[in-house]
Amino acid sequence: MPNKNGTEKYQFLAKLALEKGATDAKIIPTTKVVVEDRVVLKCKVGCKQYGKTLACPPYTPSAEEFRKIVSEYSYAMFMKFVSNAQADTEVLKKLMVAETDPTVSKEIKEKAAKFWKDWKEDKQNILQSVVDLEKAAMNKGYSLALSFISGHCQLCEKCNTETRICRHPELARWSEDAVGVNVKKTAANAGITVTFPFAKNPESFAMLLID
Repeated sequence: MPNKNGTEKYQFLAKLALEKGATDAKIIPTTKVVVEDRVVLKCKVGCKQYGKTLACPPYTPSAEEFRKIVSEYSYAMFMKFVSNAQADTEVLKKLMVAETDPTVSKEIKEKAAKFWKDWKEDKQNILQSVVDLEKAAMNKGYSLALSFISGHCQLCEKCNTETRICRHPELARWSEDAVGVNVKKTAANAGITVTFPFAKNPESFAMLLID
């Protein structure tokens, strides 16, 4: 069970997270991690990545299963990252359709393409940072430390869903959304602000379960 000294002994991870690019990192009891079935439902309804990567449903644990997993841990570190990718007001309006909508100008298409390229690179850097934090926790004796990121896996052009054997098990991690983590509520419980929708630079969130 969590104790008053628990958050203190994990502060080395919060400090390291900031060094690795997080703009905020908080140690919280796992009772503050909010897991909801409706979050997974959002993955199933409207997300074009559903079923396309092993880090997303239906290949991940259900929200019910993940609630049980979270209960076996005492603490979590919740983290916020801000991307270097930028989109001005005009690009934001067309960001989701720029690639396919023939009415979008060439200039907007190019800016949108740059945004997605920069965003993908940042997501890969965030993933590496979070996995490094997991390893740092393990090296301190917390052998069951496990990390999660926001959004779908982008390590491969096409995920190996046919065999369900990941090509990069040392680096790929489940999406926290995919297992039911309500990022907005969990961030609020951790005292971390969420700006949604974003105005210029998108935010991304990650979590590390520690015990």
